[in-house]
Amino acid sequence: MFKCLFKLVSTLMICTLLLSACWSSREIEEQSVYVGMALDIANKSERDKQLEAQGGITEVDSLITATLQIVPIKSVKGNQPKEEGGVKKYLNDSETGDSIFEILRKYALKRDRAVIGHHMKVFIISTELLEKIDISTLSDFILRDNDLRPSCMVFLARSKAADALETNQPDEIPAFYIRNMTLNKYRNNEILDGVILTNLDQYIESKQSFILQNIASYQGESEFAGAGIIKGATGKWIGNLTQEDVSSISWVRGEGKGGLLKAVNDNNKIIIYEIKSLKTKIIPKVDGDRMTFQVNINSEGRLIENWDNRVDVSKIDVQTRMEELFEERLATMIQNLMNKLQKEFKVEVAGFGERLKITHPKVWQKVKKDWDEVFSDADVNVTIKLKITDYGSSAE
Repeated sequence: MFKCLFKLVSTLMICTLLLSACWSSREIEEQSVYVGMALDIANKSERDKQLEAQGGITEVDSLITATLQIVPIKSVKGNQPKEEGGVKKYLNDSETGDSIFEILRKYALKRDRAVIGHHMKVFIISTELLEKIDISTLSDFILRDNDLRPSCMVFLARSKAADALETNQPDEIPAFYIRNMTLNKYRNNEILDGVILTNLDQYIESKQSFILQNIASYQGESEFAGAGIIKGATGKWIGNLTQEDVSSISWVRGEGKGGLLKAVNDNNKIIIYEIKSLKTKIIPKVDGDRMTFQVNINSEGRLIENWDNRVDVSKIDVQTRMEELFEERLATMIQNLMNKLQKEFKVEVAGFGERLKITHPKVWQKVKKDWDEVFSDADVNVTIKLKITDYGSSAE
């Protein structure tokens, strides 16, 4: 017994000696870690022009200005940008070039620490840039680099993408703030499910059209503002969908974890429906070359707000009429969305193709290359059933 115990202890001690430690580890405070990247149309600063004149920057036909959001602030020492109320916890640093990798390597010319992207949270592209250069080209390095996490989220910017990485709140780091905004989807169905790099790679490879959440910015404040459409055939931005359109897509996809539906009653007063549950079923029907989609939407919710104090919402007939009004309003929203997708932009980004691929895989294989055009000629019928289950506490 003693011999067995002695052998066990000896083996454990030997194994302990053979274990390797993190001898080459480096503290995160000593790194230049970037947590956000924004891409814009190239715009050389006065600094770039002066350095270029002195031979400090190689002259190229610059295409892109990339802005990195670097944290923690200790890693940039004396360069902390100050503002009223304190010191920012991040530094936004921009460089210009014709290659993302080249731009990142430029930081080695002016920093004592190489920038690393192991913790990048958001990747933001301006629609102006994406109108000129396809998303496959702009994201090529991002998708190839093994150091970047595939969970990084991708967004579009309605104006300058770098503006989305600014904030007027000293305690906030914009990249983290933007990513956390997507968690509010359970409260507002105008927020899309976050598109991460893994999803982006799949979209690009499939050459199917898709949408990305837009960010609008003004004087250090940013908010989600609809979505931008990326055409699968070209990989370029072709237009925007409004916040109402994004809400309609959430209804069609059945992705509404929360949110509201606003309508007006017969007296032209505002009434608000709060989503408590939502189920949607898309049923494709194929008859020769003709394709039809039946969309069945079922939801239960609460009458959360009523601006007409002349109406007794506790009456069944009043609730029934309000349900009809909400259904009519949603039907109009979805019809407006379909007109945009099928007639104006001629793309499909609402999940109809995914459903067809599941139910009719052979048909999908035939039409997937020209899916946007095929969908533009398809019939879409929508059936909506909304049920008001309660109307909150009585005001009486």
